[in-house]
Amino acid sequence: MIDWDDAFQNGKYILGAEAYLGMWQEKSAGFRAALPEAQQALSQPYGEHSREVYDLFLPEGTPKGVVIFIHGGYWLSLDQRLWSHLAAGPLAHSYAVAMPGYRLCPEVGIGDITQSIAQAVTAIAERIEGLIILCGHSAGGHLTARMACADLTLPAATRIKRYVSISGVHDLRPLTKTGMNETLGLSLQNAAAESPALKTPRAGVDLLAWVGAEERPEFLRQNDLLANIWLGGLATTQAVHAQGHHHFSVVGELAEAQSPLTKALIT
Repeated sequence: MIDWDDAFQNGKYILGAEAYLGMWQEKSAGFRAALPEAQQALSQPYGEHSREVYDLFLPEGTPKGVVIFIHGGYWLSLDQRLWSHLAAGPLAHSYAVAMPGYRLCPEVGIGDITQSIAQAVTAIAERIEGLIILCGHSAGGHLTARMACADLTLPAATRIKRYVSISGVHDLRPLTKTGMNETLGLSLQNAAAESPALKTPRAGVDLLAWVGAEERPEFLRQNDLLANIWLGGLATTQAVHAQGHHHFSVVGELAEAQSPLTKALIT
């Protein structure tokens, strides 16, 4: 029998895991402090809830387009302000970067969060012209892939160049066997309804499924599952295991202009 709580546990398998939260907070605060005020617009509303806001970071000059980064936290915690520093990589390539927050479980269900992100993407697309690149980490990877599903109405879909799910959870059914499901409130039925791996991608989808090579086996499985099954759905897909990275370090490459992840994102 699989211990599903352990399968989705990252922190206890990462040396120094307890230091990451503070490190991200410090780096993000430093990034915002260093960026000219004219190049940032924080807490821009896209919905009625207090968490339905996005932070926008602008490059010098006219943006080529916008990278939308969706944060993780198992749909239960964290917000967009923790990840500001990850905008540095795309900004260096003249892309604007938008980071939406969203409502959390148990106040709402994961299906409601999906709708919040669709609303955020629509609002950001109305503000920034050009190509859109969607990316997200962990639960944010799930939400990124969910935006590519054919059953979801997304007015800006024709402008989305690429979907990049970083350490994404793409089949939610195993989460029904975890302790965290007491808060997530998933049944097998609604877990399946929100699982990108069980859905058909929108026509023309370009998916990059990116995961740290040192992540838990379940995250490796979830990463490759989506790339494989969506290839059969006629999407363009690629699965990458980033060497030397675990669940917490893998997303940090977005802060670097010349990192493999940043270059894969915008190429």
